[in-house]
Amino acid sequence: MKVKLLSALNDNNVDVAQTSSQRQLAMTISAIAGEFDQNLPLNLCLILDRSGSMHGQPIKTVIQAVEGLIDRLKIGDRISVVAFSGSAEVIIPNQAIEDPESIKSQIKSKLSASGGTAIAEGLELGITELMKGTRGAVSQAFLLTDGHGESSLRIWKWDIGRDDNKRCLKLAQKAAKLNLTINTFGFGNSWNQDLLEKIADVGGGTLAHIEHPEQAVEQFSRLFGRIQSIGLTNAYLLLSLVPNVRLAELKPIAQVAPDTIELPVEREADGSFAVRLGDLMQDVERVVLANIYLGQLPEGKQAIGHLQIRYDDPLVNQEGLLSPLVPVYADVVRAYQPDSNPQVQQSILALAKYRQTQLAEAKLLQGDRTGAATMLQTAAKTALQIGDKGAATVLQSSATRLQAGEELSEADLKKTRIASKTVLQE
Repeated sequence: MKVKLLSALNDNNVDVAQTSSQRQLAMTISAIAGEFDQNLPLNLCLILDRSGSMHGQPIKTVIQAVEGLIDRLKIGDRISVVAFSGSAEVIIPNQAIEDPESIKSQIKSKLSASGGTAIAEGLELGITELMKGTRGAVSQAFLLTDGHGESSLRIWKWDIGRDDNKRCLKLAQKAAKLNLTINTFGFGNSWNQDLLEKIADVGGGTLAHIEHPEQAVEQFSRLFGRIQSIGLTNAYLLLSLVPNVRLAELKPIAQVAPDTIELPVEREADGSFAVRLGDLMQDVERVVLANIYLGQLPEGKQAIGHLQIRYDDPLVNQEGLLSPLVPVYADVVRAYQPDSNPQVQQSILALAKYRQTQLAEAKLLQGDRTGAATMLQTAAKTALQIGDKGAATVLQSSATRLQAGEELSEADLKKTRIASKTVLQE
């Protein structure tokens, strides 16, 4: 067996007299490290912004970070590089690693900064290059930009031209269906945080913030370490519930580790639910939280659902494999006493931190600075409850600035978003 799949309810006991009970079901998923005697080959595409704003030190540090990744690639891995400004260009076509120094030399000579920011065109070329090397490999993209996509011109109720952001999201959805993972890097403080977060979330990837150029090498290296540990790809969580047990209608399932992401749920033909997880790492657990409602159930230990993981194993070139079926039980009792699970409670708080920050951002957009500050303070307290002191500091700092009548800078907004999605002290 190559998949670890564990589950727990936030409260395992259910009152037999209750006609409806709400529970949070936490599911922990990872590839089992001891089952893999070698790392999977990597098929990596770097999609890099070379617009005019990247001129000078920014583009130099990106080249340095890229060179560091190429040095870590092994024989059998594949690399491609796409650069975009006002248009996009493949500067390193998809190829196996044979002469790393030649690849680095080509990148250094071709990656000069000038022009606009056509992110979608770069993303489209990157997906095309990745598709040339997917067989038996982990296929991932690193998309880096310091700006916004180019929007269409709107005259009355007609859009003139192509909206770059809409194209990006459609391409991210296409990538997910093709079993490609997209990680996004916001460089500096002027990038579109909503767009880059959505691209990463849809593609099952990670959003990272490179606030200062010198952080580029560290951030690239951190994400590269994650993808090197991937053992299985194209994973789906399959969840079936017994009659009288249902998923919540609004935002029923979210990932809370390693990053917080609202996950879309697909209904299968047999009535069960499928949730795309993407790639499974060997040393980093994915923790997924489902919000469920239980109707009145008979007394005793009751199976309320079953879990399974569907996945591909590129090492043996097998697709659509299934892990053993794992039942989920609840104890339906007459003399109800809570049986709370502290680990699940931590996951609930991690999701609460994210959603509280989202509410704060929404209030800020509506001009409700007081409401935004209050929600950010709440999110900071939630972060402290889970021991995330780094996020608590960032969130409280933003709240304090709003209370003092100050505007949140682009840097503040970026830090706040990242703090809501991940544990900063890691």
